[in-house]
Amino acid sequence: MADAPHLNRPDRSPAQPATDARRRHDPQVRGFASDNYAGVHPEILAALALANGGHQSAYGADDYTAHLQDVVRSHFGRRAEAFPVFNGTGANVVALQALTDRWGAVICADTAHIHVDECGAPERVGGLKLLTVPTPDGKLTPELIDREAFGWDDEHRAMPQVVSLAQNTELGTLYTVEEIRALCDHAHERGMLVHLDGARIANAAAALDVPMRAFTNAAGVDILSCGGTKNGMLFGEAVVVLNPDAVRHMKHLRKLSMQLASKMRFISVQLEALLAGDLWLRNARHSNAMAQRLAEGVRGVAGVEILYPVQANAVFARLPHDVSERLQKRYRFYFWDEPAGDVRWMCSFDTSEQDVDGFVAALREEMGR
Repeated sequence: MADAPHLNRPDRSPAQPATDARRRHDPQVRGFASDNYAGVHPEILAALALANGGHQSAYGADDYTAHLQDVVRSHFGRRAEAFPVFNGTGANVVALQALTDRWGAVICADTAHIHVDECGAPERVGGLKLLTVPTPDGKLTPELIDREAFGWDDEHRAMPQVVSLAQNTELGTLYTVEEIRALCDHAHERGMLVHLDGARIANAAAALDVPMRAFTNAAGVDILSCGGTKNGMLFGEAVVVLNPDAVRHMKHLRKLSMQLASKMRFISVQLEALLAGDLWLRNARHSNAMAQRLAEGVRGVAGVEILYPVQANAVFARLPHDVSERLQKRYRFYFWDEPAGDVRWMCSFDTSEQDVDGFVAALREEMGR
């Protein structure tokens, strides 16, 4: 009778490891709330299994993290160095700390993730000041930067030292390669450095049909927060130092910011699986295509307005509040500006055409009620 507690376990094939965990969700359910809602790409899961077993040195002194450097340099140039971290907020905080003094400030759009969605971490944890600028579409321009790029010798004001861009922006819009190059030149001429928040960098490269290097190191960006979780990874991102002359003590900053993974091989091998071949591009192209399909379907629904150009994997729309509330009971998604009726719909690497078409059909039904 000692085995009785295990009698109700489901049958397992010989290759399936035993576990006391149980599936707690319906894997057929899809939503449009966030690309973070998606699961893990099968190729990433295979990479994690490949890296498992045996012992490897901890804290980044493993074979997978060492090889990751070659993979990253194939995308971002021979001077690039990757520092894997746990998450996107951690990547941004570490990267911005690396470019600023204790009296430093960072110029960013007022919609930037570092300002709106990181619970004050850049300021509270990073110890820096954010100088935000209103934008019509989430994108900075040289003229907008100059609204806050002054007062370097004024001890009463935090010193502007960094310009932070997001590619894609939080409104789903994209900078062209030429726009980023112009912003980098403008910032550097004023003695400032440039950080790029690339949580969805793959979607931007896929949409622009250019290599990621085209709008990062080749355009003058000094440091990059390179995303992975939103593009099929289980967890993990990387701070990629593109200009080592501008950065000090990255290893110490990563540890100080609680972003040093002990079993780092399991972040590094995911990044390798994503970046060594074309998985990053396949996933991004697919999620972008699903957003275009969604936008095309929504444009035909009377009473629904698309707010911004659909350039990557996000669709922002305005529709009656009561319709959104009913629709949210069928599909998960977020209000972007609830009083205005603005919503955000995100597509993921595993969003299917059937998912999109079902959502558009449900929207039509709710709009017709």
